[in-house]
Amino acid sequence: MPDITRIDGNQRRSRMVVHKDVVYLAGQVADDARGDIAAQTSEALAKIDDLLSRAGTSKDNLLSAQIWLADMADFPGMNAVWDNWVAPDNAPTRCCGEVKLADPAYRVEIVVTAAR
Repeated sequence: MPDITRIDGNQRRSRMVVHKDVVYLAGQVADDARGDIAAQTSEALAKIDDLLSRAGTSKDNLLSAQIWLADMADFPGMNAVWDNWVAPDNAPTRCCGEVKLADPAYRVEIVVTAAR
C-alpha cells in the first residue's frame, strides 16, 4: 500500500496530502474575502505556512506554486506580498493566471507543493 497521509479531508477533498516526502496542498484562500488583494494574499500564505509546518516542512522547501487571480489587474499587488513572503534563495516554479474563482469575493487562490 502506498505511503499516503490525507489531512483535514472529507468526501470531496483533503486540505493536504503527504506522499513519502512530498506535501501537496489544496488551494488556499482567505477566510475573510472582504479584504483587498494584499490582505487576501497574506492570509492565504499564512494558511500555507501553517499547513506546511503541520507536515514538518516550510516555504523553504517549496517545489511549485500555482496562483489563480480573479483579475490580472491584481498581479502587482499579489506579487508585492508574494515577494516579501517567498524564501529568496528557494523560489519554486510558479505559474499565475486569471480564473473565475468559486466565490466572486475571492481575489486569489494559491496551490503549492513542497518537499519535506
